[in-house]
Amino acid sequence: MNAVIPHADARPSSPAGALPVAGAWHVRAAGPALEEVAATVRALLAPHLPDAAGGAPRELTLGLDDVTSAPPLGIAPGGSADPVDEGYRLRVDADGITCLARTPEGVFRGATTALQLIATARVTGELPYQELADAPRYAWRGLMVDPARTFLTPDEVRRVIDLAALYKLNVLHLHLTDNEGWRIELPGTPGLTAADADFYTVADYRALQEYAARRFVTVVPEIDLPGHCATLRAAVPGLPPAPAPAGLADRFPFVPPLDLTDGTTCTAVTRILTEVCALTAGPYVHIGADEAFGATPESFDASVRELRALVRGLGKRPVAWQESARAGIGPEDIAQYWVDVAMMDLPDTPEELAARPELVAAGRSMEIIAALKKFFAPTDDDLRRVVESGGRVLLSPQSHLYLDRPYAAGFAPPEQAAEAARLGFDGYRPLGVRHTAAWDPGAYAVPDANVAGVEATVFAERFKGFEDVSLLLLPRLPSVAEAAWCGQAPAWEEYRARLAHHGRLWTDRDLPYFASTEVAWR
Repeated sequence: MNAVIPHADARPSSPAGALPVAGAWHVRAAGPALEEVAATVRALLAPHLPDAAGGAPRELTLGLDDVTSAPPLGIAPGGSADPVDEGYRLRVDADGITCLARTPEGVFRGATTALQLIATARVTGELPYQELADAPRYAWRGLMVDPARTFLTPDEVRRVIDLAALYKLNVLHLHLTDNEGWRIELPGTPGLTAADADFYTVADYRALQEYAARRFVTVVPEIDLPGHCATLRAAVPGLPPAPAPAGLADRFPFVPPLDLTDGTTCTAVTRILTEVCALTAGPYVHIGADEAFGATPESFDASVRELRALVRGLGKRPVAWQESARAGIGPEDIAQYWVDVAMMDLPDTPEELAARPELVAAGRSMEIIAALKKFFAPTDDDLRRVVESGGRVLLSPQSHLYLDRPYAAGFAPPEQAAEAARLGFDGYRPLGVRHTAAWDPGAYAVPDANVAGVEATVFAERFKGFEDVSLLLLPRLPSVAEAAWCGQAPAWEEYRARLAHHGRLWTDRDLPYFASTEVAWR
């Protein structure tokens, strides 16, 4: 099994030789079933051919063949009962590059490897003749972005989809609602988007899903309930708060979560989810169910059960954050694992707090930290609860896969010192690219039967606009994609040597990236 970022000289074939990469490339579909795939590959390749006039034309051939590979672990994001075979074979020889696979999805994954080889080989100007065979370890390989807090235009979302596809990710999870914003038009509840000009119209949302599908990426919308609901409360005034633990409101301010046992609330939420499910082409809808601060456990559990039942009744399969497991969980439920108390990396003493300037600057006190530890204490049992109850785990641990973590200042080149200081969630310890690349998806001892897949996230509490999203994703996203594809962390020294060539690929696509000094960029 090879890497998402391929070795430019992996598995040389015989006879020895090299293929020049400069000049025009022709993408050819070896059969009508791949014409649409070829058109998509041409569009993805175009930014990497700035000087297509020089040199002899070369050919990237896409073909179907009887190429089989071991089935991946987890759940097929496209909704098929069994994961799609995405394995492929790739050959570089004097005739060009050939990608063969049993399915169009596999052909497309092979084509993204070819594209990376072409785009990153301009240092030497040639590709050694070689052959490789490749297939994924995990079926669900996702990326979550957060337009609820920082809106991304439809064109910017398309750029994110392209980036995800180039690194063989196949899910785009859109965090569409939160306290800060509601970003999807629902004609049945127009007040949700009445106060903000930045949202996806029905036409926008449908077009984004179609664009993603042509890149074999499934869009999963998230409507985050019963907490994170300030925008919904503003649009539908008068909804009662969920029952709260005694004394909580007198100590900490919070937006009251919804109470799905209330008839008026349930009617409003049913109307919303009915429209979201009808607009969503894919089989999954994410219901949130995280951080319902201010709801009793009994109220939270009842709301989660109602949300799941609503989505299922509307013909979709619910996904939810790990806290949802406390409401009961079974084989058809997917819980996105993101946190436990140890992972939060919080200090235990005032002296330890004083040594964490990012927490002090964020206004954390020992009282607030104690409250956070108490509130998140049940997370320590969530993973066990999911596995023992037969649920599926979508791995998104905050420790490594939350890519809104600040970059450590010591790894910032001088011209990006300000970005390193500004970007990222202020509650996380700043770390480097090597930290993310060290993530091992097998470290959680989740049985194969309980695996859903892997998903990186980039929440948007502390940044603005697409450039900031790009800077936080790059260069960390490729290592997450590689772990999801290969099933293990790459060896750092050889991985960073491969990664060093990818700054060229991102520059071609006008994607800003953090040029961490951990990597000798080429």
